[in-house]
Amino acid sequence: MTQSRTVVMSREAEDLSPAAIRAELNGCPWHDVKSMLREVGLRPTRQRMALGWLLFARGDRHMTAEMLYEEASKARVPVSLATVYNTLHQFTEVGLLRQVAVDGSKAYFDTNASQHHHFFVEGENALVDIPESDVVVNKMPVAPEGYEIARIDVVVRLKRKV
Repeated sequence: MTQSRTVVMSREAEDLSPAAIRAELNGCPWHDVKSMLREVGLRPTRQRMALGWLLFARGDRHMTAEMLYEEASKARVPVSLATVYNTLHQFTEVGLLRQVAVDGSKAYFDTNASQHHHFFVEGENALVDIPESDVVVNKMPVAPEGYEIARIDVVVRLKRKV
C-alpha cells in the first residue's frame, strides 16, 4: 500500500472525493480505473472496467450514453446500451461523473466532477467547460423546507455567428 493510499484511507468518508481519489492514481488507466471503482465501493466488473477505461483514459470528457455506446462498439466492448446507461448512472451516484442536463431528453456525463459550468454549442451538440470563477450567481433561491441546494448548474447556449 502506498503512502498516499494510506492517507486517503485514514481520512473521513467525505474526503474521498473524486479529486482525492484521482490524486493517488499512478497513470496506468486500467489500474487507475480499478482503484477508482474500489475506492467508491463499486465492484470492478469487466463491463465497468471497460467503460471506465473508455471514459477516464483520455482526460476530461463530456459523453452521452449513446456516444459511449458507439465508442464501446468500435472498441469491441460487448455491452448493451442499457448497461451503458446503468453504468453511467452508477458512476454518477458515487461521484465519479457529473450529469449535465442540456435538453429535457439529452444528458451528458462529465468526467470532471468538480464544480464548474458549461457552454453548450448548439448544432454541434458539444459541451465546453466554463471555470466556476467565470460565472457568478448573485442570489441563491431559498430551498423549500426539508431540502438544501446540492449544486447549481449553469449551461450557456452558444451558436455560431452567421
